[in-house]
Amino acid sequence: MDNLFFVLSKLAWTLLSPSSLLIWCLLLVCLMLWLNYTRAARRLLTLISLMAFLVMAYPVSDWLMAPLEDRFPVPQSLPGSVDGIIVLGGAESLRLSAGREQPQVGEGAERILAAAELSRRYPDVPLIYSGGSSLVWMPELDTEGQVSLTLIQQAGVASEHIVMEAKARNTHENFVLLKPLLPEIEGTYLLVTSAFHMPRSVGIARKQGVNVIPYPVDYRAAKPELRYWDFDLFAHLQVLEVAWREWIGLTAYFVSGKTSAWLPSEHDEAGD
Repeated sequence: MDNLFFVLSKLAWTLLSPSSLLIWCLLLVCLMLWLNYTRAARRLLTLISLMAFLVMAYPVSDWLMAPLEDRFPVPQSLPGSVDGIIVLGGAESLRLSAGREQPQVGEGAERILAAAELSRRYPDVPLIYSGGSSLVWMPELDTEGQVSLTLIQQAGVASEHIVMEAKARNTHENFVLLKPLLPEIEGTYLLVTSAFHMPRSVGIARKQGVNVIPYPVDYRAAKPELRYWDFDLFAHLQVLEVAWREWIGLTAYFVSGKTSAWLPSEHDEAGD
């Protein structure tokens, strides 16, 4: 069932991502023109053009991203002790790393940097890193987690403090597969992942009975006072893609019973 969920989620995203939707709509307009549905094609093309212009001109994507990133604030103070630090994968670029034979990071490198900083603060607890290949056609990439392990070590964490889980393909599998690796099942763990990814991650952790303290990093949305008309389509589309995917992910995980709430918050109770 998990394999089916994984494959279907990847297929759905090829249809539902903003950039894919734009191409599909343009293809539909072309088909309508060839079939002489000229008036309807003009209306659809006008709508597509206006929406594309708005996305290009102003960071409207920040409105979609901000509720995710603001759901769990960075802790004002950290506890005196924890049982471990959980870090979710996503910072490493497995395809580039395999092709260049050198560990490469993409967006989200703050996950590794923050994990290293927390590991120095709590030197006697394990850093539990979970993340494998999320690629449908290349599931065999780095099945031992060497890329992630090397990056964490380069950030200054000693290998004896690192626990690697390199099979997980999505967030649900992260917690299912790392749970047996926890030193204390009912312990307290700092959870490091991107801020937009934190609500879904916390919801799954609660559903799995893992007690976590969110430590969000890797913010993508600018604060309202820092948003302005800048006509940067690529930057705006990058944020829109991530935010839209996360909202779809939250919905799919809630409907399939993998998370404790549709949009978990710090005040929710842990799932059953």
